[in-house]
Amino acid sequence: MTGDWLDFWNVSNATYINARHKDVHYRLIAKDIAALVPSPQARVLDYGCGDALHAHVVAAATAELVLCDAAPRVRVRLAARFDGSEGLEKNLRIRVLAPEEVEHLPNHSFDLIVLHSVIQYLAMNETKALFSLFHRLLQPDGLLIVGDVILPHGRAWSDALALLRLAAANGFLMATVYGLVHLAFSDYRSLRGRLGLARYEEGEMMQMLSDAGFAPQRVGKNIGHDQARLAFVASPRKAGRF
Repeated sequence: MTGDWLDFWNVSNATYINARHKDVHYRLIAKDIAALVPSPQARVLDYGCGDALHAHVVAAATAELVLCDAAPRVRVRLAARFDGSEGLEKNLRIRVLAPEEVEHLPNHSFDLIVLHSVIQYLAMNETKALFSLFHRLLQPDGLLIVGDVILPHGRAWSDALALLRLAAANGFLMATVYGLVHLAFSDYRSLRGRLGLARYEEGEMMQMLSDAGFAPQRVGKNIGHDQARLAFVASPRKAGRF
């Protein structure tokens, strides 16, 4: 992740309309990820998890949930939320790690790895490196989920429409109408315009995952609210399988 994007996520939450939006956003993601957990014995990695406000929902479906984010301040908030220091009961199933700590985990550490709404902020070589790392970390029968992949022809108005639909269904529509005007002049919009976002065709993602040793396929439902973006599921390719 470029230093500019990392600095943004380390200090800013300007991508959310208000606290209600942020809560609904993370609750929906947690619900969708929990539904993907293959068994109560599964070990799960949520890589690039952000604030993960409702990670306890995912953790309840697992034996262990590892939360990883590159932004140090995000990790501090995560640790405080789930280690009991904020007055909540300590969640023994949740562990917070930095990316460099994840890189040193043993082979086959996880049954499920989720990479959601991350690769648009990475260079292609960084995404390829992550896919190779995840191939090592997954169990032979494990699954990698890659969500929120933006198509080359994806447009900001599509993101706005998806947000308006989410807002209408969850009681913060008027705030969103005004908030979208503010977001148009926000640091996020400025940074997005200057650095751009990584975008991929379906075939490009399939090829990158295949090159990393996975058997990939596109799935019909993206994690979260924006169904104009793509999602993929991939499992380590068995020896002799092409």
